[in-house]
Amino acid sequence: MTEPAGPIRVLLADDEAMIRAGVRLILRHAEGIEVVAEAPDGRRAAELAAAHHPDVVLLDVRMPVCDGLAAIAPLLALDPAPRVVMLSTFGDDDNVVRALREGAAGFLLKDEGPQELISAVRAAAAGDAVLSPGVTGAVISRMLTAGEPHGVGGAADDRIARLTGREREVLAMLGEGLSNQDIAARLGIGTGTVKTHVGAILDKTGTTSRVQAALLAHRAGLAP
Repeated sequence: MTEPAGPIRVLLADDEAMIRAGVRLILRHAEGIEVVAEAPDGRRAAELAAAHHPDVVLLDVRMPVCDGLAAIAPLLALDPAPRVVMLSTFGDDDNVVRALREGAAGFLLKDEGPQELISAVRAAAAGDAVLSPGVTGAVISRMLTAGEPHGVGGAADDRIARLTGREREVLAMLGEGLSNQDIAARLGIGTGTVKTHVGAILDKTGTTSRVQAALLAHRAGLAP
């Protein structure tokens, strides 16, 4: 989970050309962000991601041919895998839960302001959750209550057995929905160190996103 050294490379996927144009215009004026490709559907998004290696994919939920939810798995199967942020006109709980369960880095409504969009791209590229801590906590509670799978196989205790003591602390805080900055402040360490710990946690536990790791923390009894 290495943060991009140069400009953040973004791929846009939306079947509406006007939406793509609007997002492209917003990101064009953001320092350190570059739109490298655009796609009208999920299948084309996966093809272009394999060719252009974006750091972040902004993926519409509802598209023809292959919708955004179905495109998450092929995108995350790429090496290196981009961070996937879902875009939607509606905050449909079922779509949010499914997207996060599939490994998306976050979920953003299209009516968010330009700064929120830019911040979401930067957060995703940095390996942080795009959902706010409060929303993350609510979604995690919903998924746990509904008995949703947490995205990894095997017993939770087995999955966390390889973690160091500090990594378990960080995992527990992911379970609380804390951002990298919040974790850094609580532990008295730098955000870069937190990112390193988060990357190690995802690698060692076989999770593909912070939300999946947060679910694992709850199932392992590390988070309330």
